[in-house]
Amino acid sequence: MDLGSILGLVLCMVLVIFGIVFDTDAGIVFSNLNSFVDIPSALITFGGAFMCILASNSIQSFVAGLKSFTLVLKETQMNVPEIIQKIIDLSNVARKEGLLSLEEAAGDIDDPFLQKGILLVVDGTDPELVRAIMETELVSVEGRHKDKIGFWGDLGAMGPAWGMIGTLIGLINMLKALDDPSAIGPAMAVALITTLYGSLLANWICAPVESKLKKKNADEMMVKEIEIEGLLSIQAGENPRVIEEKLKSFLAPADRGSSEEEGGGEVDG
Repeated sequence: MDLGSILGLVLCMVLVIFGIVFDTDAGIVFSNLNSFVDIPSALITFGGAFMCILASNSIQSFVAGLKSFTLVLKETQMNVPEIIQKIIDLSNVARKEGLLSLEEAAGDIDDPFLQKGILLVVDGTDPELVRAIMETELVSVEGRHKDKIGFWGDLGAMGPAWGMIGTLIGLINMLKALDDPSAIGPAMAVALITTLYGSLLANWICAPVESKLKKKNADEMMVKEIEIEGLLSIQAGENPRVIEEKLKSFLAPADRGSSEEEGGGEVDG
């Protein structure tokens, strides 16, 4: 589980609730929460936002977008220095035993993208064609990721919009009932709470989810680019040490020592 995402989402709501129930004079007053619960406001804001997104998507893509929330809660195991070291190990094997020896090594690799690239290299596929095939798959994967990222971005934009719609409804009802003071309070509550709900949907849920999915996508794309460059370098017969330095250029300077600590590449084999 991604502890950072879970803590962030939970503590955001805890702080909001604390701000609602804490009174400087009376202390903690949980009865204040009742003033912030309004079913019509929730139906207008959340219902309107989600149904509008449904209207702009197929049911299948809508459900897929909702399910992508679980990706934020999962810890992504992506050790880039370890992946670089794996590619260096493959280059050492290829340098000593030839490219055909990589077919056996491919069976021990869990990454389908890297495994596919290795098999293309073993089959003697032209380097430019290998790059084209791998980059096409990379673009396809990124496109699917962007669909899910866009889902949360669109939902985040709809939240405040439908909150404003609820506010307008509440104000209209309030203005129509100015001659009845008892009706002004409930109507004004709908007007204000829908705006609050819309802001919470956008800034508590959608913005963090969208940002985390963007980061996960960027990390995965970087790893796949490293794997493409590594495989093409192996196919070209480059020295493992040269391959290592090339791939480490994808990393931040502070992270570049990790591969060497794990063994590094061999100069010659």
